[in-house]
Amino acid sequence: QVQLVDTGGGLVQAGGSLRLSCAASGRTFSDYAMGWFRQAPGKEREFVATITRSGSTTYYADSVKGRFTISRDNAKNTAYLQMNSLKPEDTAVYYCAAGLVFSKRPADFGSWGQGTQVTVSP
Repeated sequence: QVQLVDTGGGLVQAGGSLRLSCAASGRTFSDYAMGWFRQAPGKEREFVATITRSGSTTYYADSVKGRFTISRDNAKNTAYLQMNSLKPEDTAVYYCAAGLVFSKRPADFGSWGQGTQVTVSP
């Protein structure tokens, strides 16, 4: 399994921006599709965005489309989630994940980061 460490969360005002990073180690990073998920208190984990192994194709949840951008740098073994125009409803713990298929289903991702808290104040 690939090991993942996600960082970059914090407290930001509505309308602000944050960039999350997900550093991978242990296996060949470019063998994995990457995804970002989030979980708010009392809610189930939900899909945010995903990117193919090469980075050529991305897919977003409707709730973040046009505001969030997923990317990856295979030379640096790192995936990113650029979050702009943040809203209070984006508040959650954000998790990066690695999987062998391009998917939006949590079950298709076998490796997960520890999570990073994003809090958006009104």
